[in-house]
Amino acid sequence: MAQPLALDKIELHLIRVLQTLITERSVSRAAMKLHSSQPAVSAQLKRLRTLTGDPLLVRAGNGMVPTETALQLLDPANRVLQDVQRLFGAHAPQRGFEPLASTLTFRIAASDYLDPLFLPELVAHLKRAAPGVRLELLPLSGEFDYRRGLAQGAVDLVIGNWLEPPGELHLGKLLSDEIVCLVGEQHPAARMSARSWTAERYLASEHVAPTPLHAKASGGAPGVIDEHLASQGVTRDIVVRSAHFSLIPLMVAQSLLVLTTGRLFCSRYVDTLPVRIVRCPVAFPPLTYYQLWHDVTHASAANRWLREQVRDVARNLGTHGMLRRGRAEAAS
Repeated sequence: MAQPLALDKIELHLIRVLQTLITERSVSRAAMKLHSSQPAVSAQLKRLRTLTGDPLLVRAGNGMVPTETALQLLDPANRVLQDVQRLFGAHAPQRGFEPLASTLTFRIAASDYLDPLFLPELVAHLKRAAPGVRLELLPLSGEFDYRRGLAQGAVDLVIGNWLEPPGELHLGKLLSDEIVCLVGEQHPAARMSARSWTAERYLASEHVAPTPLHAKASGGAPGVIDEHLASQGVTRDIVVRSAHFSLIPLMVAQSLLVLTTGRLFCSRYVDTLPVRIVRCPVAFPPLTYYQLWHDVTHASAANRWLREQVRDVARNLGTHGMLRRGRAEAAS
């Protein structure tokens, strides 16, 4: 017969330590995130091992990895902490976030589709506003399960574009952008009239496209451009797929490839590469960028501050991009 659980030996904070140790996979990183010391977290890990009868974290090379039992405990730990937040979060006094005094680490997963200047500008902005914070910028790739990362608290924020963002997550719209084509100066579309650059010629061209963010390694899932084309009953000829989105304009400049994406991204290259922006002859809805987050961080004052900074940087870049576009069109 199983022994009754000694609940008086379990503190709520111990569950938070368990969750953080499993997601961080490091005693030192967990201590930093918990605003604790490494010896204190090591002692708490020892208590957790006694309570669970499992080592929870084991050495693997130069790091540590969670055991199978630890991974099975992660979801229950997340649920307990979320339930506690629902029970007491609405009535607990909200602690303010002091950017100038903070030493928190923020983890942001983002695509570079929005604007090649976005992440550098965001880093500079955050370091001016909160000099002591640390940032971990993660690539938003098909192999990265960002929904799980947000739910586990391993990622604070995800930034990208989706036709239909996941319904279980909170979202904030950052900006919308016109979809255009980027071509090399030698491409026929750069020299022909807008009327001659037809949908038929567009679809028959050779295209380069980024690897879709939501495609798995075994892949085949379409990106937002091809999802929309499929809804119209047409397809384009993609001859190059690249996970390195920021390198695609260089490929376009030296070939007859066509890149279809937002005007804001393309506008950063027209002054430095032999490329041209031309209208897309297929009608697309605006390309909308969002930031996504989970209930786990929704009520956090620090994460709310982070989301506000991301929103402001994106909008400022979008405004400057539209002003730049207006000046360029007025001069042409």
